[in-house]
Amino acid sequence: MSKELLEVFIDGAMRYFQHTSDKDVTTGVPYLIENHSPVAYDYTGLIGITGCMKGCVYFTAPTILLKHLLISMGEDNTEKDNIADMVGEVANTISGNARSSLGDDFMISVPVVIEGKPSNIHLPKESRSYVIPIYWKKYTSAVVVCFDK
Repeated sequence: MSKELLEVFIDGAMRYFQHTSDKDVTTGVPYLIENHSPVAYDYTGLIGITGCMKGCVYFTAPTILLKHLLISMGEDNTEKDNIADMVGEVANTISGNARSSLGDDFMISVPVVIEGKPSNIHLPKESRSYVIPIYWKKYTSAVVVCFDK
């Protein structure tokens, strides 16, 4: 995967968090992982990718980060349903921003939200994924990008 393609997802994540009341967000250095053990926190918003590329992009975060994200956007209801909606919204926004940069042939699905450390994220075993660590407030989350070879 090219550095330019990774930058599209990094920029999308940074832009999303810039809309919060606490704009202090940074990203770590992207790194490769084997697909047999995906990186995941308490909630994951998964977007399928088809068209010019095939694979998936997902945003995964701990519950506490998502609760604080809701509050920073003016939402007082931090119940489970809103947390699930939030992780899906972040994934969808990051992928949508990528689509704006990569063109109409970069097609994205609606988000699938997974609660808990997922055992059912099935990534292509012959590929590896890039993990982009996201640091906001004192919390760590990640954007994971996986495309078929």
